[in-house]
Amino acid sequence: MPNFKYTAKESSGKAVTGFFEATDYAAAVDMLRKKGLIIVSVTEAGKMKAAAILFRKKKVKTDELVVFSRQLSTMVDAGIPLVGALDILSDQVENKVFGDIISKMRNDVETGSSLSDALAKHKKVFSQLFVNMVKAGESSGMLDEILDRLALYMEKTNSLQKKMRSALIYPAVVSCMALSITLLLLLKVIPIFKNIFSGFGAQLPKPTAILIAVSDCLRQYFPIVVAAIAVIIFFAAKYIKSEKGRLQYDSLLLKLPIFGVLFTKVAISKFTRTLSTLIKSGVPILNSLEIVGKTSGNKAVESAIETVRTNVLAGESIAEPLARAKIFPSMVVRMVSVGEQSGELEKMLSKIADFYDEQVDTTVSGLTSLIEPLIIAFLGVVIGTIVICMFLPIFKLSQIVAS
Repeated sequence: MPNFKYTAKESSGKAVTGFFEATDYAAAVDMLRKKGLIIVSVTEAGKMKAAAILFRKKKVKTDELVVFSRQLSTMVDAGIPLVGALDILSDQVENKVFGDIISKMRNDVETGSSLSDALAKHKKVFSQLFVNMVKAGESSGMLDEILDRLALYMEKTNSLQKKMRSALIYPAVVSCMALSITLLLLLKVIPIFKNIFSGFGAQLPKPTAILIAVSDCLRQYFPIVVAAIAVIIFFAAKYIKSEKGRLQYDSLLLKLPIFGVLFTKVAISKFTRTLSTLIKSGVPILNSLEIVGKTSGNKAVESAIETVRTNVLAGESIAEPLARAKIFPSMVVRMVSVGEQSGELEKMLSKIADFYDEQVDTTVSGLTSLIEPLIIAFLGVVIGTIVICMFLPIFKLSQIVAS
């Protein structure tokens, strides 16, 4: 469909502009009039302009989805018709791309589509979990409550992801700095010392000679080394994108010496919270397990959950295949089993998620306090060794002069 740019005025006199899709010019004018806008101009935007708008801000952030869900929940609870609520939200969101998406959803709902069907047309913005929970809310007549629950769920999962990033960013930044300093010494500083030492006319200490040889080798083959590393990273990334590679990579993440525990706790927290939210919202258990697997973010966990779903479909309980997966701790398995037997599985899953959220907090704090001295020790050893190797000939020369 062609893209149209419009300039119009609201009933209050405020000027508004934007881009949207319509089948033709007449349909575009009709859509604007239905919004109650006083049209100033409507022109076909062209593909380049529309692409430029999308490129400028094409991603809808989680925080924007949280605000959207919470505001729509409030409006639905207040008795505002869904079309009117979407109309209001499309005008007030700052992200114009998101505003255009909400406008399209509003038009779909107005022509008879359900909200879940309208959401499903925008898979890059609204996840399968979002769509299915809204569908459950429409079926049960609890759309406002489900939307509020969705907002709470996204806030907690987003908070968990931020904690995860904070745990990884610090060591990554410091490690990059350490590598950069080491390369600077090897490529720039040591050659200067080499020229100075060449005038001594004496044999260099073995550690110094080895370090200079490493520096010469690195300088000579540095472009080849960089190219080789780039090729390895490229093919490794390509392999990880494959089904088998992703499974092996994600399984390895869960087994890492220091960070594996953190990755596992995050995966368990996300699994239990997502499943709890879906079950509480009335989504069937098999559909819930399918959605949980696809939104887990870890292929090893997804594979384990898919096996659980297959066994549940065959008549087993959830706890038994969870125990066989060997990813989930025995405490999680036993609490899920108790939840199934008591008929309060969603409450038990929510408690597990809350517990592991606290565990993630504790683990992140512990990792930060553990990694910091390790990195400082690494920097001290590497840079200290280089400095000592460079000063050994000077010490030797001073001894010769003194004697």
